[in-house]
Amino acid sequence: MPIEITNGNPHRVPYDSGEGAQVNGVRSDASSQQKQTGSPSTFDTVSITDTASNLQRLAREIGELPVVDSQRVEDIRQAIANGSYEIDPQATAEKLIGFEQALGRDGD
Repeated sequence: MPIEITNGNPHRVPYDSGEGAQVNGVRSDASSQQKQTGSPSTFDTVSITDTASNLQRLAREIGELPVVDSQRVEDIRQAIANGSYEIDPQATAEKLIGFEQALGRDGD
C-alpha cells in the first residue's frame, strides 16, 4: 500500500525510502481556508507499504537492543582470567574466510 495524501488537485510526490521500501504519495494544494487558518484538512490520508512498516519495526527493535552483551563480555573475561578460555584456530580461520567471502573478497 503506497502513501496517499489526497485533497483538492493532487500532485505526485515520489519518495525512495531505501531498503526495498517504496513510498508513493499524492500531495494536494491547500484550500483557501487552509491557507488562511493553517489547519490541515480532515480528508488527508497516509499509508505505507508493508516493507516500510517492517523496516520501522525492525529499526525500533534494534534501537532497543544493548550495544554490548555485558554478560558475555564478563563470562569471557572470567574465562581468560582463570585460564579456561580456549581458542579454536580452525574455527577462527573458517569464520574469517566466510567473512571475507561475504564481503566479496576472494582472499587476495
